[in-house]
Amino acid sequence: MLTFDSSSPIYVQIADDIRRRIVSGELKPGDQLMSTTQYATTYRINPATANKAFAALTAEGLVYKQRGIGMFVTDEAPTILRAAGRETYRAELLAPAVRAGLAYGFTPKEIVTLTQKILEEQ
Repeated sequence: MLTFDSSSPIYVQIADDIRRRIVSGELKPGDQLMSTTQYATTYRINPATANKAFAALTAEGLVYKQRGIGMFVTDEAPTILRAAGRETYRAELLAPAVRAGLAYGFTPKEIVTLTQKILEEQ
């Protein structure tokens, strides 16, 4: 069950949770999301808050509304999220780690060797 904190608006946390569940495969293309009313009842929030999360996800192409039925995960959602995640991973995690390794005196070849060892441990 989703628990909210004060670090960001609730609608952002709801949208992030749905994104996480799509990337992990918990939610698959075509799966129906809880309705805004179900979110409001389950988490004791205003239905407009859940609706704002759905609006953000709809604008990103991750979910779509089927009038009178509900919100569903688009076929493209996993691909969209993985592409965005890969770019974020490269720019915000991997590139700074490589630069830090170079600053500590590792050669590019040593960084590649260390990376391969880490991957083998997985």
